[in-house]
Amino acid sequence: MALVDGQDLMRSARFRKEREADWRHLEQLVLLAESRGLQRMDFAQARDLASLYRQATTSLAIAREISLDKALLGYLEALTARAYLCVYAPQQRLGGLVSRFLTHGAPRAMRRSWPFLLLGFLCLALGVLTGYLLYLENSDWYYVLMPTELAGGRGPDATTESLREVIYGHDTGSHGLGAFASYLFSHNTRIAIFVFGLGVFACAPAILLTFYNGLSLGAFYALHVDRGLGLDLGGWLSIHGVTELSAICVACAGGLKLGTAVLFPGDRTRVGALRHAGRDAVKLAIVAAIMLVAAAVLEAFGRQLVQDRSLRFIIGWGAGALWLAWFTLGGRGRR
Repeated sequence: MALVDGQDLMRSARFRKEREADWRHLEQLVLLAESRGLQRMDFAQARDLASLYRQATTSLAIAREISLDKALLGYLEALTARAYLCVYAPQQRLGGLVSRFLTHGAPRAMRRSWPFLLLGFLCLALGVLTGYLLYLENSDWYYVLMPTELAGGRGPDATTESLREVIYGHDTGSHGLGAFASYLFSHNTRIAIFVFGLGVFACAPAILLTFYNGLSLGAFYALHVDRGLGLDLGGWLSIHGVTELSAICVACAGGLKLGTAVLFPGDRTRVGALRHAGRDAVKLAIVAAIMLVAAAVLEAFGRQLVQDRSLRFIIGWGAGALWLAWFTLGGRGRR
């Protein structure tokens, strides 16, 4: 037994001696790749890394076959594992992934999802129109459609001057449009989360929630139109509303895409169809989140600093034009 162990040790030592220089060289290249990244290595180094990695895997296979000592096996397994990550693992850094998402992934996913986006905007528009017409038919609908905490005393009983005052006032308190904006943002954020997450349930919750969100907005807008303040409220809402309401429609489109995959999986299994649709749906959800953050910034600064109605329209719809340009023009270069 002792003779056998001695023979194994001698064979292992000879095996190591014949190849150890290449392993050391590979170890140095792995350290270099781990510290600086493969993309910063020159061609010869990258070529040697790949070549020595293949040789090391061959050595590992031989070592396992002839049962060399465990220390040598452990060393080779660790070295080849590290080299494998350097050669085959994605080399793109976080900044590169974010840049690729913004320049290619997100706009392409938006374009591929245009039917769902159209349906999302249609649901919101129908809700606004329905709420608007219901109020004009009977102002009592305002109290049905508008949440009490959102109304904040603004309703059919309020005077025109009081409504105008809160549109152009510098209020930051809990009773003016400041409260309305804060509530609207948190409310719309919740709606965006729900319409995306619940869309997988046969699309119905996403459609109904988006429609409902339009109802209260339509009734609120009709109240101001009835007092001759439609353009004034439109300018105030435009600053952040164009971005914020569009974000809800984008989230709704993501939910509808998931729900459609469940309802109509086609040639795929439902799980496979859901996984396939989820690639774009998740990107839409991230886009909606980015838009909501941008809307919060626009609302925080624009609402207080900009009092001119025309400028409010320019800022709000100008932001909308920039979003549209991103979605339609982004990622159209060579794939």
